[in-house]
Amino acid sequence: MKDTRRTRTVLGLLLVAALALITIDYRGGEGSPLRGLRGVGAAVFGPVERVSAAVVRPVGNTFDAITDAPGERRRADRLERENQRLREQLRAGRLDQARAAQLQRLLGSAGMGGYKIAAAKVISAGQGFEDTVTIDVGSSSGVRPEMTVMSADGLVGRVVRVGPATATVLLATDVASSVGSRLEDSQEIGIVQGRGRRGLGDGGATPMRFQLLNANAPMRPGQRLVTLGSQGERPYVPGVPIGVVERIDQPAGGLTRTAYVRPFVRFTSLDVVAVVVAPPKTDPRDSVLPPKPAPSPSATPSASPTAKAGGRPSTTPSTKPSSGD
Repeated sequence: MKDTRRTRTVLGLLLVAALALITIDYRGGEGSPLRGLRGVGAAVFGPVERVSAAVVRPVGNTFDAITDAPGERRRADRLERENQRLREQLRAGRLDQARAAQLQRLLGSAGMGGYKIAAAKVISAGQGFEDTVTIDVGSSSGVRPEMTVMSADGLVGRVVRVGPATATVLLATDVASSVGSRLEDSQEIGIVQGRGRRGLGDGGATPMRFQLLNANAPMRPGQRLVTLGSQGERPYVPGVPIGVVERIDQPAGGLTRTAYVRPFVRFTSLDVVAVVVAPPKTDPRDSVLPPKPAPSPSATPSASPTAKAGGRPSTTPSTKPSSGD
C-alpha cells in the first residue's frame, strides 16, 4: 500500500472510530448499545486468540523457565542448606540429650562412691598398639598422670599422659593394664588384666581376665568385681565397678584358675567419662555396684538329689577345662 494522503486520512478516521466505539462501550457498561457487536467480535476472534495462545504459551513458558533457572537453582540450594542445618540441629539436640543423661548417671555413681570428678568427653581413639583414648580435659582441670578414669557404668582405665587441655587414657582392656580387684560377697582379692586385641577373639565379650591371689578361694560365674584401690589411691581408687565373671577355666591337673570377665563398660562406644581427681574418704566397698537383677522364676535351679536326701550341697565352683587362652 502506497503511503498517500488519502491512506493516512482513512487510517485516521478508522482510529477515531475505534476510539469512539471503545469509549461508548466502556461508558455503557452492561447496557452498552454495542453489546451485541461485542459478542460477535468474541465469537469471531475468540478461536483465533485461543489458537494463538496455544502456540505462543509453550514458547513463553520455555523462555520463562530459561530466564528463571538460575534463580530457581539458588532457591533450591538455599532450601537444601536450610534442611541440612535443621537436620544437624536435630542430631545435635539428640546427642546433647544422650550426653546429659550419661552425665547425670555419672554424677550419681560418683556421689555414691564419694569421688570428686572432672567430667570429660572422649574425642579420639588411639591408633597404635595400645588401647587408649584421648579426653578433652587436662592439667588445667586438675588432671594428673596415674588418676582413675570411670564412666557411669564402671572402670574405664587410668591417665598416662596429660597436656594442658587433653589427656591420654590407657584402657583397662590393654595388655599392659593390671588392676587390683576384689570379688563382691567373698571379698577375695586378685588381679584383673586386659587381654588387648586378643580379647576380640571371642567377640569382645570378655576382654579381661581375673586371677585370685588365693588359688583355693571360692569363685563362681556371675560374681562381680570392683577395684581394690592402690597405694596412695594412685592409679586406682577403691570401689569402682569392673565387671562380671563370665566363665572360669582350670587347666587339667593345674592349680591356677583363670576367670574371664565381661566389663560393665562398653569400650567400643565411650563418650562421657570422668577423671577421679580426689579419692573417697572411706572405701565405698560394693556400694557403687548396680543392683543385682532379680532372678526369674523359670531360672530357679531345682534341688539336687543330695539336698533332697538331707546332705550338704557341694560348694565346688563350676569349672571347665581350658584349651589355652
